[in-house]
Amino acid sequence: MVRRVLVWRGLDEWTAESAEVTLEGNRLQARGVQIGADPRGYRLTYELDTAERYVTTRLSVRAEGDGWSRSLELRRNQEGEWRADGEPVDLDLAGALDCDLALSPLTNFMPIKRDAGGPEDYVMAWVSVPDLQVHRSEQRYEPIADGRVRFSSPGFTADLELDGDGFVAYYPGIAERL
Repeated sequence: MVRRVLVWRGLDEWTAESAEVTLEGNRLQARGVQIGADPRGYRLTYELDTAERYVTTRLSVRAEGDGWSRSLELRRNQEGEWRADGEPVDLDLAGALDCDLALSPLTNFMPIKRDAGGPEDYVMAWVSVPDLQVHRSEQRYEPIADGRVRFSSPGFTADLELDGDGFVAYYPGIAERL
């Protein structure tokens, strides 16, 4: 079992994140906090659990700011069906194995670690912040060198630098680990 505390500072100077991560076999559990100021100030807490091969089973998120709060309980069952707050997700997430929490370098870990050998295309259940809306997101992860992976989604590409465990250390335009 490996336990880590990871801290990122946003390169936009508007965000920061801290996550306590436990890796056991090929499963991950994480509890984290993200703070941001754009489009308005917020504090977000999350819990993330995966099954074998780092496949997401649950992402529980709560965001709050000055006079508002919202929460989301996103779950993926063994049949691959996604539910948000107990209701089926009204999107085509067929084949989606992972969630992707906006501005969080942590959620890139699962697809990077699962298929480290070659380029892989994914559908993600992407959660925007701070509104916590679930969206379909097509993403590609392509190893380009030792400790580097090219991430791309429509209209965006970034070469991610990883640490020895596969966690993002530097995400151009998004965050860097402290």
